[in-house]
Parts: sequence; structure tokens; C-alpha cells
Amino acid sequence: MADSNSRLVYSTDAGRIDEPKQEVQRPKGDGIVRIQRQTSGRKGKGVCLISGLDLADAGLEKLAAELKKKCGCGGSVKEGVIEIQGDKRELLKSLLEAKGLKVKLAGG
Repeated sequence: MADSNSRLVYSTDAGRIDEPKQEVQRPKGDGIVRIQRQTSGRKGKGVCLISGLDLADAGLEKLAAELKKKCGCGGSVKEGVIEIQGDKRELLKSLLEAKGLKVKLAGG
């Protein structure tokens, strides 16, 4: 049982053993919110990726819900990046600038 790949999963003393969850640390942004259009891996469907926001997960969810409602489209939050369906970069830029954020359009 000295294998480094094995781990204790159940003990008769304590029952099921759960490993502690590791919180993912996101890199701090430089204060500039970047909006990028991406189609790769999405069968030609475009999405706008909004990155560089220094908000907690709850704040990102709230901001994403507000942006989705104003754009009239779907989207999600994955690993600290907001994804909005469709090519709505100009609308997203104006909405985020109205909130007082410094915004750049990234990519081509």
C-alpha cells in the first residue's frame, strides 16, 4: 500500500473520507476589461468573452445576468470569464463603460 497513486477513501472509524476542496485562484487583472469574439470549438457560433473583471463569483453572476438581459441573449460564467452568445461587442462595450469600467476590444 506504499503506492503514491493510492489514497484512502473509506475508513471504518470515520466513514467516507472527502478530500478538501481547493479554491481556484484567478490572476489579478490590470484594470482593463477585455472583450473578445471567439468561434473556435463552437461549430461556427460566435460568443463574446469578457475577461479581466476583478469580481467575486457572485458579482460575476450578477453582472452576467444583467448583460444577458440587456443584450437579449444567453450566456454563462466559466472560470471567471463571462461568455455572451452572439457578436455584441459594441453593445457590451457601451454597457460596461457606462458602469465606469475601462474596456478594450481584444482580438480581430
